[in-house]
Amino acid sequence: MSRAKHPNKEIEKALNHAEKHGWVVKKSGKSGHSWGKMYCPSNSKCRNGIYCIKSIWSTPMRPQGHAKSLTDIVDKCEFIGDDDE
Repeated sequence: MSRAKHPNKEIEKALNHAEKHGWVVKKSGKSGHSWGKMYCPSNSKCRNGIYCIKSIWSTPMRPQGHAKSLTDIVDKCEFIGDDDE
């Protein structure tokens, strides 16, 4: 089953980018502020928890800035493409 799409196209594009790099995106159903969360595929060892989990806001004041921060977290992940396991 596919996840629900984020209503903002820039944020949805950032979430697709995260999923292409192995991150898991989960929509939460109860919070009015947080649309959901994205989880690093290696969150058990990822930077001592700094980049393990990121909240995805429903209606951020600057959607483009929020989308960029989501993409930056994925791009800075130390474990993207790490095959040493």
